[in-house]
Amino acid sequence: MTGSKERTRESRAAIERLYITMRHFLIRGSYKPLGVSGKSLIEALYTLKPEIYGTVADPSKVELDGLLYVIERLPKGIEECRFIKLVAREGYEEAGHVAMIPVKRRRNCFRIDEERMYIEMTRGKSDIYDILTHLTFLFIEGEKIKNHSLDQKGRIIDDWYRLEEIVKLEEAGEEFDEKKAAVYLSNFLGRTIKETQVAIEKFNSCKNCNSLYHLVYWLGQTAINEALEGLDKEITFSSKLREIIGHHIYGEKWARKIKSYIHGKGLHKRPIHIISANLHSFLNAIYGESALEDENFSSLEELATLTSKEENGDMRRSIHEHALEHGMHEIQDQSGTNLSVQIFDLEKFDLEKLPKAIRPASMIEPPVLIVMDYAFGEQAFECMDELLKPYEEGTKVHDLNIKSVSIMGKAGILTGNKSDIMLPTAHVFEGTADNYPIENDLDPDEFKGKISTYVGTMITVLGTSLQNRDVLNHFLTSTWNAVGLEMEGAHYQKAIQSAARIRKSIDENVKVRYAYYASDNPLVTGSTLASGSLGLEGVKPTYMITEAILKKVLI
Repeated sequence: MTGSKERTRESRAAIERLYITMRHFLIRGSYKPLGVSGKSLIEALYTLKPEIYGTVADPSKVELDGLLYVIERLPKGIEECRFIKLVAREGYEEAGHVAMIPVKRRRNCFRIDEERMYIEMTRGKSDIYDILTHLTFLFIEGEKIKNHSLDQKGRIIDDWYRLEEIVKLEEAGEEFDEKKAAVYLSNFLGRTIKETQVAIEKFNSCKNCNSLYHLVYWLGQTAINEALEGLDKEITFSSKLREIIGHHIYGEKWARKIKSYIHGKGLHKRPIHIISANLHSFLNAIYGESALEDENFSSLEELATLTSKEENGDMRRSIHEHALEHGMHEIQDQSGTNLSVQIFDLEKFDLEKLPKAIRPASMIEPPVLIVMDYAFGEQAFECMDELLKPYEEGTKVHDLNIKSVSIMGKAGILTGNKSDIMLPTAHVFEGTADNYPIENDLDPDEFKGKISTYVGTMITVLGTSLQNRDVLNHFLTSTWNAVGLEMEGAHYQKAIQSAARIRKSIDENVKVRYAYYASDNPLVTGSTLASGSLGLEGVKPTYMITEAILKKVLI
């Protein structure tokens, strides 16, 4: 027990060091990942050994699942770049640069030249911490590959040149001997042929990602160039980013556009319900049966499963077009938040066509739903804080008639399995004394007998990529009684409480609803976020939560 407590203290101290160091880099404006300062991040990551990065601390093995997880969240080709610059929204698109958007993380990225990658940071400090952690992991793996490519005298081994030939053939679109290529590659990964072949297939199935051959070669080559030729990597932060970070520049523009639409359509006095969720479940739940009236669905889950299949794009388009004709309005983000919004004016929809499970017997005044896409970390406070402020038009100030705020999200579960549901009673902000008890308007009885549901404290973490087993076990087994971890809950609740109890811009008794479905269990090997997405397995909990929220809103 004493050893476990000691490891927990060491891990929590490592997390704190990481964030203090990152904030220092942001203030300073630049650092070299393998310089003295950058190595402090590497050492902290070695101490922490985050679950999502698997074998990061093993000098002989390259972590393959973690590598795929990271590369899906970084721009294509970043492994080739020596100079990486984090910037604000500064007009690169207008100047003719083509934006690249990573597969699993919505960021505008710009390849300026062969060696330079610029990445827009518009989602707050959480976004910056997230990407710096991923880059640190990437450089660690690059060093492992470099070490495998050099002999004891520091000379490049012949297998490295064979891998280089494979990469050139692949780039030219020419065939190569895949059996031999896998052998060369496995030598630099410190992995078996079988593990290497599985990883090759996973990378090949990643849309808009380079192959594992290409990635390993360039991670290793840039590390070799740094070690043998003194061509150091460098990460910098633009002056504009350093100036505006922490201010609500993007969230204010985003919220104003939404409130301007609401006020312009005369909807601000109607009952308004704000929902943070994905942009398909509420659309499908409200309009799916009506749009696909020739189909027979026994449940929302059946409808969702059918429309989620890749081959049923026509169904999704039909629902979308039907919704646009019956009260839905879309606000595509142009502010930089990367949060699109759907506004549902249910006065324009025949509520008799709603599925029976959410159909109200009667309704005095049809509500307006504002469904916003998932925020990221601290961005949740910025956007919700701005959205809950009154709408100002010249000298006039207009409050919105907000009746409830509902948050549906993905989270890591500490007791249970993937796709289980968690209903928080409080959010505790990791690394601080901040805690936010809530009266959750969602009832666990709604899910009883249908899906495993856990009620308790949720930990709002600084970053999912920094969580390790010892820290998570502490939250699970201590008196915090935590059931899961996520990144936005405390930020959302801080904004809601500020609006209700301090600014008085919304009703102090506004209903709040939080529900999370488990995307991973970081305490179970093979069930971390790096093991892959839920896929269709996530349909059931997503739509059960959607149905539960809509029942509270409509019935």
